[in-house]
Amino acid sequence: MGNIKIEGTAKSPTVIFSAEEGLLELKGRSIPEDSIDFYTPLIETITHYSKQPQPKTIVNVHLEYFNTSSSKCILDIFKQLEQIVKLEKEIVINWYYEEDDEDMREVGIDYQTIIKVPFNMIEIEE
Repeated sequence: MGNIKIEGTAKSPTVIFSAEEGLLELKGRSIPEDSIDFYTPLIETITHYSKQPQPKTIVNVHLEYFNTSSSKCILDIFKQLEQIVKLEKEIVINWYYEEDDEDMREVGIDYQTIIKVPFNMIEIEE
């Protein structure tokens, strides 16, 4: 299983995925020119990982902003992670949002409703 490390830019998030650690992190802004092109390698890697995941997988999402096309790709990632629960493995999704960002909080709640995996909603100071 592969690992992914992508340094963030003004338009794309920092992405860290370690299959050995069972860790996925997304941080920053996600407004790449082509979201599908940006996220496809990560989705494919997680699809492979979700067939034989670690006993515990931790997902940290701390996005300050993402566009509509990124939101679809992020949902695809979450749908693959949902497969881990079906294998009776533990998954922890930490959804970070700034204290005055109700929109980002609501998006986390919406994702949680769609994929049926509980999120830890973590409010942080700006």
